[in-house]
Amino acid sequence: MIRKWLAVLWLAIASTSAAAADRIERVEPASWWVGMKDDRLQLLVHGDRVAELQPKLSYPGVTLVSAERVENPNYLFVNLRIAPETRPGTFRIDFRKGRSKTASRTYVLNARAPGSADRASFGPQDTIYLITPDRFANGDPSNDSVQGIPDGLNRTLPLGRHGGDLQGIANHLDYLAGMGYTQLWLNPVLANNQPEVTYHGYAITDFYQVEPRFGTNESFRQLVADARQRGVGMIMDMVLNHCGSQHWWMQDLPSRDWFNNDSQFVATTHVRETLQDTHAAADDRRMFSDGWFVATMPDMNQRNPHLATYLIQNSLWWVEYAGLSGIRVDTYSYSDRAFLTEWSRRVTQEYPNLNIVGEEWSSNPSTVAYWQRGRNPPDGYVSYLPSLFDFALQEAVAMGLKEAEGWGTGLRRIYKVLAQDSVFPDPYNLVVFHDNHDMSRMFTALGERQDLNRMALAFLLTTRGIPQILYGTEVLMSNKGTEDHGIIRSDFPGGWASDAKNAFTGQGLSDDERAMQDHTRKLLQWRRTAPALHDGKLTHYVPMDGVYVYFRHDAAQKIMVVLNNGDAARTLDTRRFHEMIGTATTGTDVLSQQAHDLARGVAVAARSATILELH
Repeated sequence: MIRKWLAVLWLAIASTSAAAADRIERVEPASWWVGMKDDRLQLLVHGDRVAELQPKLSYPGVTLVSAERVENPNYLFVNLRIAPETRPGTFRIDFRKGRSKTASRTYVLNARAPGSADRASFGPQDTIYLITPDRFANGDPSNDSVQGIPDGLNRTLPLGRHGGDLQGIANHLDYLAGMGYTQLWLNPVLANNQPEVTYHGYAITDFYQVEPRFGTNESFRQLVADARQRGVGMIMDMVLNHCGSQHWWMQDLPSRDWFNNDSQFVATTHVRETLQDTHAAADDRRMFSDGWFVATMPDMNQRNPHLATYLIQNSLWWVEYAGLSGIRVDTYSYSDRAFLTEWSRRVTQEYPNLNIVGEEWSSNPSTVAYWQRGRNPPDGYVSYLPSLFDFALQEAVAMGLKEAEGWGTGLRRIYKVLAQDSVFPDPYNLVVFHDNHDMSRMFTALGERQDLNRMALAFLLTTRGIPQILYGTEVLMSNKGTEDHGIIRSDFPGGWASDAKNAFTGQGLSDDERAMQDHTRKLLQWRRTAPALHDGKLTHYVPMDGVYVYFRHDAAQKIMVVLNNGDAARTLDTRRFHEMIGTATTGTDVLSQQAHDLARGVAVAARSATILELH
C-alpha cells in the first residue's frame, strides 16, 4: 500500500514539475559568460502568462535587478547584473506566483576562452572566401529534408534546397586552406523554416538555432574550431534588419511595435541617400528605414529597447559561443541609425580587435563612407563600424576592363574611384570584391573573357583593402544569359557524390577551369607571403594609353603592378615611375619568376596583369 502511495505521489510530483517546465517555453539567451565588459544581461522569457510570475535566484555575483513586463503577458524581460568577480557555474531561476514556485529554469554562466576579448580578426592580410552553404557540398545527406520543415530537397529547382551543409564545408577545409583562403564568410546559417526559397538563409526564424538542414549549433562551433586549426577564420553573416515571416515571434508578438508598420508589409524605397540628405523629408527617411524588403521578411523595429537589446546580445552570444573571427552585417543601413550606433559600440567594446564589415550597396563612396568608424559626418552621426564593402570599386572594375579607354572610362574609371579614398577614415580596411551572391559573377560580367578575368583577379588581390572571392570563382563558375540568383549561386562542382565534375580533385574540369584554379592558387599562396599587401601603402599613377601602374610598398617590400588593357603587347618605359622604383634594378614576376631589367623596360602582354617584386 505504501509503495502504491509513493508511486502515486512520485507521479504527481513529476506531473507538476513537467507542467511547471512547460509553462516556460524559452529563455534567451540560454547561456552567458562571466568576465564580459558590460555586466548587464537581459533574459527574454516566453511562455504562458509568464508576466504573472516573479523570478528569484541566488548565486554569488549575480544580481536580479528587475523584471520588466510588456503588453503581451506571455513575455517577461529579466534584467541581471553579473559582477566582474563572478565565477562560472550553474544556478536556478525560480519563477513564483505569490508563495508558490510555478516554474524553474537552470542557467549556465560559462568561462570565456583564453584571450577571447582580444581575439584576432580579419584584415588586409586575409583573403575571404564567400560560401552559400546550401550550394557548396553535401556532407550529410541525412539532413537534406527535416520533418516539420516544408521546403524539402529539390536539386532541380534553381531556388530550391540542394542539400549543402556544414559537414560538406568541414569535409573540404583542407582544399580551402590549400588554395590560400584564410577566412570563410558563410551566408546565414541560422534557421529558415519558411515555406519556400529558404536556401539563402536571410529569412531567419530562430536567432539562436542553426538551420537543421545545415547541422546543429555544436556542429557549427566545431566547424569554426576545425577551420581555425588550419589557419582559417570564420566570419558570421548576421541580419539585424529583418527576420522571416514564420519566426516564432509572429505567432505571439511581444508588443505591437516589435515590427515596423504595425507588422504589415510596406515596401522600403531602397533610397538610402535619404539618411544623409540634408534636404530629405522625414517621411522619406522613415519609408527607407521602416519599409520591408519583401512580404516574407518583416522589418524589425530596433527602436523598441527590448528588441534592440535582444539583437545586441544575440550577436555577442554567437561571437563568444562559436569563436568567430568577424561579422558581416546584411543590409546595414536599413536598420535604425541610433540602434546601429549602439550595436556597433557594444560589439567593439567587448571585442576591440574584431572586424565587422557592413553591406551598404551604393556606388557612391561618400554614401558608403558615412558608416565607417571615425568619419564624423556633418550631421554628427557616430558609428563604430570598422569596415564596409567597396561597391564603387567593384562596379568600376566590371565596367572599366571591358570599355574603351577615355577621360573617365576604362582603367581611369578604376583610378577615379580609388582617388576618392580620402572620404574614408580607413580605406585599407574596406572589403574589395569581384562579385558576391547577389550579383552577376565577374567572369560573366566581363563577357567570359579569361584575359579580362585574370586582370580583375590580379587587381583584386593587389589593390588596397581586404579581398573577398565568391565560391567557384577559381573554376570559372558563371551565370551566362541570366541574372537568376539561383543560377548565380549554383552548386560547386564536386560537392555532391553524383557530380561528374569535381573541383576538389580536378576530375572532369576543362583545361581552362583547371588553369584558372591553378592560377588562383598561386596568386593566393603568394599573397599570404607579401607583407606590402598586408600593411603597405598604395601609390598609383594616372592610367595612360590603356596602362595602369601602381605600387604596394612598405619598409621591407615593394610590389609593382602593371595592368595593360590594350589590344597589343608593349614594353613599358619605367622612367615615369622613378619616384617609386627608386634604387631597384630588377623586377621579378611573382608567377613566372622571370626577371625584368627595369632600366630596359617591362614587357607586358596585351590584356594582362604583370606583378613584379622589386629588388
